[in-house]
Amino acid sequence: MSRLGKSPVPLPKGVELTTSQEGVVSVKGPKGTLSHAFAPGIYMKAEDGFVLVEKDENVEMHRAVHGLSRALINNMIVGVSKGFEKRLSLVGVGYRATLQGRVLDLQLGYSHPTKLDIPENVQVTVEKNVLIVISGSDKQAVGQFAATVRGMRPPEPYKGKGIRYENEHVRKKAGKAAKGKGA
Repeated sequence: MSRLGKSPVPLPKGVELTTSQEGVVSVKGPKGTLSHAFAPGIYMKAEDGFVLVEKDENVEMHRAVHGLSRALINNMIVGVSKGFEKRLSLVGVGYRATLQGRVLDLQLGYSHPTKLDIPENVQVTVEKNVLIVISGSDKQAVGQFAATVRGMRPPEPYKGKGIRYENEHVRKKAGKAAKGKGA
């Protein structure tokens, strides 16, 4: 039995949760609307400012996804009420980012510019040409786009150049040791 799945999810003021017969749960709040189709036999019940995730006890698979379902509902509620944000910093001489409409243009030391299309449910801002702020209500979409941007030039361990999360620590390796003089 999932201990996480049994714990209630707080439902803030201004957030509405609706369920359909097909198992699709929609959450509407000030930052937008998110919906997700859950496995049949997983039920959401909103009462007293909390959401309870219940499951069909007879099906083994529902026991496996009980905690996952609760975590997904929690992420949806937090997303439409507060939102999610990832901050990336560009470290390296000549590395910079600019926005051109819904396209993120990155100058990363390659012989060509790298352009990435920004997904619909994600907002991107660039501060000081070296700090990229990715935000949105869908945690998965924000994290995936941040990982895609970081994957264009991950931090390398010798000089530390590349794209990294704002508070990420990159352990630097020692370079080749020079041979000593003499025989």
